[in-house]
Amino acid sequence: MTETLKVTQRKSKNGADRRQLDTLRSIGLRRVGHTVQVGDTPQMRGMLHKVRHLVEVDQT
Repeated sequence: MTETLKVTQRKSKNGADRRQLDTLRSIGLRRVGHTVQVGDTPQMRGMLHKVRHLVEVDQT
């Protein structure tokens, strides 16, 4: 069974560069307070690392 991560956007994307905006969109986050569940893969971990200052991650 694959592990999942619960990702919540905690800060605004205002002032973020284009790559960070694209990463948030790829993760599925739309607004502050929005939460999505994603698979725990190396690719997803890399994307979360790029926007770690904007999101909060919990393991489920």
